[in-house]
Amino acid sequence: MNGFGRIFRVNVFGESHGASVGVNIDGVPAGIPLQQEDFLPDLERRKGGARGTTPRKEEDLPFIKSGVFNDRTTGAPITILFENNNTRSADYEKLREFPRPGHADFVATQKFGGFEDYRGGGHFSGRLTLNLVAAGVIAKKILGSNITVTAALKEVGGYADPEEGLEAAIAAKDSVGGIVECVVDGLPIGLGEPFFDSVESCIAHAAFSIPAIKGIEFGAGFAAARMKGLEHNDPILDATGKTATNHAGGVVGGITNGNPLVFRVAVKPTSSTPKEQHTLNIKSGEVESFSVKGRHDLCIALRVPVVLESVTAMVLADLMLLEQRVKRIF
Repeated sequence: MNGFGRIFRVNVFGESHGASVGVNIDGVPAGIPLQQEDFLPDLERRKGGARGTTPRKEEDLPFIKSGVFNDRTTGAPITILFENNNTRSADYEKLREFPRPGHADFVATQKFGGFEDYRGGGHFSGRLTLNLVAAGVIAKKILGSNITVTAALKEVGGYADPEEGLEAAIAAKDSVGGIVECVVDGLPIGLGEPFFDSVESCIAHAAFSIPAIKGIEFGAGFAAARMKGLEHNDPILDATGKTATNHAGGVVGGITNGNPLVFRVAVKPTSSTPKEQHTLNIKSGEVESFSVKGRHDLCIALRVPVVLESVTAMVLADLMLLEQRVKRIF
């Protein structure tokens, strides 16, 4: 339920306003250089506080509790904790009566009988993407320097210029979504399997674990439905598998073909919009108007690129280990 992967196995835990959130990662090869400082650049990219993101500021320092000795991985499970020190739980008391439209508030109560930690979204919170980024840092080390995973924001609120889209959202005082593209260079031919363990299947599974992701497309994606076969097919140019075009996005038959892996995700608007909304008042049983208080992202897509890189690296590291392209002693 809270785990992903077969050899590189990632398990996440914690709640947004609990004592901490954290991750346990099994299957990490022994001998990888690893210390706290290695995590900081990617964790900094995920942080709030920038324009259009939540004003909640946490140090987000990773405390490595197991699996590392003398600054090298031991081959044992790695446990990393992140403390929650800047919480304002009182902001969420009213949401017990007014579940936010578009948020997990209502379904969480139904599924867990009201015992769930609702503060800050609890276990459903984007705060837990810290765990994914930490796992991604280790996964990128496993992939090595020849394989690069890079994600970038391509659109905000329908604007190709993200800054322009953010300005429009601020002017409208409403939240917006966006599109993030991920490109992986340097992958070998042969990762993935037909059907259920195709590269697309595995990446899509991991990508949808990121809160607010509502869609994914590889290569030409949905545009392929409007193309002719001759237009969409990628002519093979040489024995390395290099193609003249890359409408397939680097994956054919569920298997990497040696070309750049390219895919995009759609990020929905943050459900906690500053605008007045209508929803069911659980106590009165009537639909009433309310507005969300507290600290929230105006555009969560701004913080998604590094998280998308991380889950992509997790999937690829697992596939590399499954194919025995990476030794268990690094």
